[in-house]
Amino acid sequence: MGQIHHRAIANVPVEQAFAYVDDYRTVPKWMFGITKFAPVGTRTQGLGATYDAAMQIGPKSLGSRVRITEWEENVVIRLESVDGIANGSTWRFTPHGADKTELTVDFDYSLGGGLLGKALAKIVEPIVGTAIKHTEATLRAQVEALTEKHSA
Repeated sequence: MGQIHHRAIANVPVEQAFAYVDDYRTVPKWMFGITKFAPVGTRTQGLGATYDAAMQIGPKSLGSRVRITEWEENVVIRLESVDGIANGSTWRFTPHGADKTELTVDFDYSLGGGLLGKALAKIVEPIVGTAIKHTEATLRAQVEALTEKHSA
């Protein structure tokens, strides 16, 4: 199983950063490659909420169904796949003073075992690492821009 870890500081209060990530409607705006993130059923947030997602990788669109398996307001959101590509992501929000948030993401995925899985991991891991850094930078820029709009 591959795993990527990334963290950064956003110049927004933890409540604002968490609310933005927790809103399923914003996910395609900041998560690299995501073209669809739609709730399955009536639950749209919190523990047990389930979403159908689509990720565009080159000319191919890959589907996955993910569920929130850990959720604590302003602290953590954990998504795990229940169908499609085996993956999970944990987003942690740690306050740094009154107006900054440390965003930490751990992304894990499985490409299968054996020699093929190991070979794929060597190809995919740098791409996934770049995608996570891009996702974090985009997310940070968007939540900081919201702060600027609200204070203007």
